[in-house]
Order: sequence, then structure tokens, then C-alpha cells
Amino acid sequence: MVFRTIRALELVAVSFLIAISTTAFGQLRPADCARAAKYSESKRGISMLVIQNGRTIFEHYANGGSPGKRWPIFSGTKSFWGIAALAGVRDGLFKLDDLVSDTISEWKSDSRKSRITIRQLLSQTDGIEGASRLQRASMRDRNAMAIRLPTVAEPGSAFIYGPSHLQIFSELLRRKLQDRAITAYVESRVLNRLGLRHLNYKKDARGNPLLATGFELTAREWARLGELVLGQGNYHGRRIISADLLREAFASSPANPSYGLTFWLNRQAPNGQEDDMERMLDLQWQSAQWTGICISKDAPADMVVALGSGYQRLFIIPSLNALIVRQGSHAKFSDAYFLRLVLGRGD
Repeated sequence: MVFRTIRALELVAVSFLIAISTTAFGQLRPADCARAAKYSESKRGISMLVIQNGRTIFEHYANGGSPGKRWPIFSGTKSFWGIAALAGVRDGLFKLDDLVSDTISEWKSDSRKSRITIRQLLSQTDGIEGASRLQRASMRDRNAMAIRLPTVAEPGSAFIYGPSHLQIFSELLRRKLQDRAITAYVESRVLNRLGLRHLNYKKDARGNPLLATGFELTAREWARLGELVLGQGNYHGRRIISADLLREAFASSPANPSYGLTFWLNRQAPNGQEDDMERMLDLQWQSAQWTGICISKDAPADMVVALGSGYQRLFIIPSLNALIVRQGSHAKFSDAYFLRLVLGRGD
């Protein structure tokens, strides 16, 4: 009962953040976007796209980028699978707080794994080892390896970033769908409805897709996920997920207030300390401190982010009805400085 009360209060808080007035920010200006694009380009940025109120207000390509060039979004892939997970809830396949062991029955005899929920898998707080080796192209059966991984912390007690959690979810979804491929599921429920096709799933020898990374998208293609969020589950008049269910993606955990269900959150702004999330992820999980930090003090607290290695970013700001795509080629980059420029608050 206490957990349900906390969850309800958190969802109310998320709704409040989404409803924040735009008075302090207002209309984004092309001149500010151009300054941000110059900074991005200096850091090997290849694309920048800004859409507000459904209208493209700025678009820029450099360093070999172009409107039709697909680019790896790396862990930005996770957020598409997060939406697919919510579709699974809508379709009655499972509930977020169901025990994983109800489906992966091999876990029932394990004192820790038997208590892990689907929500904890999606928020990377299940206590399972991160296991970056699951991303190797030579992997024969990622799913089988993932469900055998050990726990290194109590479920719910720590945020441990890595591909293991979504790979376990992959096996859970595979079992729930029985004879239907999970790639067919994400395509029919999410990707095709966003007009996205022919994506790279990085399948292993058994045909299991790698859920943690792999998609390559143009800036405009990636922006469609942002449009879905700004549309509160609607994309160009088509309902993909309910607004209430979508809000679950932006409810954080005590272990990491800056992460929801496959989306990063700026909810600790403006009082949190700005930090580089990629730097934090390079630390051992025991050393990372996720309380009291934010992506940008100057960006609204309702901003959510699909984030990929090498500073691939999809910033989504509901209170501004705006989204910003930034893609680049592995050079040191400051999200906070970039956003200050876009928002007209930088030098």
C-alpha cells in the first residue's frame, strides 16, 4: 500500500512538471539554435534539429551529416523498447509490477531474482550485473546468458547501467508472445506506426535482438519518438499509447531519480548539480551518485532525454512543446552548455 501511494504521488508530480507554464522560456529562437549548432559542430556534431509546436524552427548538418543520413543512436535504442514495453502493458501481456519470475520460472528458487519486477528491469534497478559483454557480435544466445547473470545488489537498491536488464526483458517478452517474434511486436506496435522500417536489431546467432543498442536513424526519424512523447502517446493523430501509461516512462526510482523507464530525466533541476551522464556511466556502479544531479539547470524540469553514447541526444521538453535532436561523432560535449545556448541562456 505504501509503495502504491508513493507511486501515485510520483505520477502526480510528473503530471505537474509536464503542466509547467512556458512563461520562463517561451519560443525558441533560430539565432540561439545557430549558436548551439556552431558549438555542436565544433565537437564533431553531424546533425541538429529543433522542432517546436509541430514546426521545424532549425535544422543543420555538418561534418559529413545530411538529412538522409542514418546515424547510430546507440543506447537511444532503449527508449523505443521502453515504449514497446508499455504497449505490452496496454495489450494485457503483463503489468509493470509483475514479478519476472512469474514468466522466467527458473528464477523462482533464487532469493533475490524471485523478487525482481518488470519495472525494475526497465529502470535498471533489478540488482543484476550490467554485463556489457552481451553486446558482442559473436554472442550466440544473449537471452540465455542474460537470465543466468548474477545479482550484485538487492532488487531496487541500486542503479546498474548495462544491456543485461533489457536483454532479460527480451526473454520475458519472447515467452509472453510465444510464437511471435519480439521484433515483429515492436514493429507493429511502435516502429511502423512511427513510419520507421528496416532497422538494425543486431541479432545474435539464435535470432535474439540486442535491445540496448543498434538502431540507426536520421535526425528527423529519431524526432518522431519525441513527437510521440509531446503528443502524450499520439503520433500524427494516431494513438500509440495512452497518456496515463506513457507517464509511467517518466516516473523515477529512489535508486536513480534521473532515470525513468528507459528515458533520462531532468527532474532534479534547477537545484541539482549539473553532471555529464556519460561520465557517470563510466564509473563503477558503486561509485556513481545519482541523487541531487541534473542534466541541465537551465532546462525545464520536465525535460526527458533519449540518450546514446558519443553524445547522441533526443531532448524532449513538454512544457515548451519542443524537441531537439543532436547527433555527433564521439567528441567531448556538454549537454548543459548546449542546452543553455539553445534556450538563449548562454554566452
